[in-house]
Amino acid sequence: MNKVRDHNAWGEVLQEVKKISFTARGLSSITTPGYHADPESRGLYIQVFKGVADYRRSWIFRYTSPTLLKRREMGLGSLDSRSLAEARKASLDLRKMVLEGIDPAEERAKARSKVTSAIHDGITFAKAAELCIKGKRSEWKNAKHADQWENTIATFVTPKIGKMRVDQINTSHIAKLLEQEIKKKSGEVEGPFWNVRTETATRVRQRIEVIFDWCKAHEYIKGDNPARLKGALAHLLPKANKIQKKSHHPALPFQQISEFMRELRTKGGFSALALEFLILTATRTSEVLNAKWDEFDIKNRVWTIPAERMKAGKAHRVPLNTRAVEIYEYLSKHRVNESLFPSKRYNKENMSNMSLIAIMKRMPAYAQYVPHGFRSTFRDWAAETTDYPNETVELALAHTIKNKSEAAYRRQDQLEKRMALMGDWDSFINHR
Repeated sequence: MNKVRDHNAWGEVLQEVKKISFTARGLSSITTPGYHADPESRGLYIQVFKGVADYRRSWIFRYTSPTLLKRREMGLGSLDSRSLAEARKASLDLRKMVLEGIDPAEERAKARSKVTSAIHDGITFAKAAELCIKGKRSEWKNAKHADQWENTIATFVTPKIGKMRVDQINTSHIAKLLEQEIKKKSGEVEGPFWNVRTETATRVRQRIEVIFDWCKAHEYIKGDNPARLKGALAHLLPKANKIQKKSHHPALPFQQISEFMRELRTKGGFSALALEFLILTATRTSEVLNAKWDEFDIKNRVWTIPAERMKAGKAHRVPLNTRAVEIYEYLSKHRVNESLFPSKRYNKENMSNMSLIAIMKRMPAYAQYVPHGFRSTFRDWAAETTDYPNETVELALAHTIKNKSEAAYRRQDQLEKRMALMGDWDSFINHR
C-alpha cells in the first residue's frame, strides 16, 4: 500500500493514532480500530481494522519523502506474515534509506516495474534463483544455509538450465538434471546424481521447487511446478528412501585413540592442532574452526561457544583439559586475527572444514574415518570405561534433549562434573 497524503490529511490520521504498549504476544489481542504507534520504532504503526470474520492487523511505515517533501506511508505486510521484530528491522532499514535521500515507496515502485518488465520479457532460471535466494535470506538462520543454496544451485543446476527461460523449463529438464553424471576427481563416472548423491540431490530438487514456486508467485510461469515430486518426478526417478544409504559418521575405536594422536602430532601445522583440539573437547568441526579468542576464559579453563554457533541454538560451556589449554597457549603466541584457527593459504578468517578431512587423508591407516566421528569415539569411551552418568556425557556433547521430562530436570550444565570427565578423557588419550 503506497499513499501520498497532504499535510492536513496526515494531521487527521495522526489524531486516530493510539499509543499502546507493544509486545509480540499482545499485538494479536488489539481490537481498537485505527493506527497504533510503536513506541520503540519511529514511523512504525500497526493498523487494526474489522475484517469479514475477525480483526485484521497490518504494519504501516510512515515517513516524510526526501524527494517529494510530503508525508507518505507504506504497507509492510500483515502481523501474521511479519513479526514485531521483523517489522522493526524493516522500518529501521527504511529510515536509513530516507536519511540517505531515498524515497522507499519510489524504490518499491521501481522494483515492481522491473518485475513487470521481466514478466513480459521472460526471465532465466539463473536470474530467478538469484532473486529468490536474495529474498529468502532473511528467513534463514545463518549465512551457511544461504551459501549451501547458492553453491548447490551453481554446481548442479545453473550449468544445465541456468540460461533457459523459466517458462520454457519442464519436468523432463529437471529429471535430466537430477540424473546428470557425477564424476570422481580422477574423471571416472561415479553414477547418476540422484543415485550416488541422493541426499544432496533431494535437497537440490526441493530448492528448485521453491524457486519455481517463487516464479509462480511473480507470474513468471503458469501451471504446475515442473520440479514437484508428486505426480511428476516421482514417476521418473526411483524413490529416494529406497536407494539412499544411511550411515553414521565412521568413528575410530576408542582403543586406538592414543596411537592415532601420536601420529597426528607428527603432522604439525594449524590444521593438525585444530583436529586435536576437536578431539580433546568432543566438539563439532564448525564449532572449533569458527572459535574466536574472546570466547575463552583461560584462567578458569572454560570455552563458551555462543548460541548462534551451536546446533541447538543455546550457548555451550566447554571445560578445557590440560592438553587443550596447552594448544590454546601455543596458538596465542601465533595469533594473526580473531580466529583461533586462521586460514593463511586462502586469506580467510578461519580455515575450512576440508582442512581437517585433508589431515585424515594424509594418514592412510585412518583415512576411512572422519573428524565428526571422534564424538562417537568419545561417547563409546565414556560409556564403556567410566562411571559418568549418561546425562553428563550428553551434556559434554551438547546434545539436544528430546525427552521433555529429562530436559526439565537438566537445569544445570554440570560444568564441574564435565571438567572431571574431560580431564579423564585427556588422561586416557595421553596416558597421563
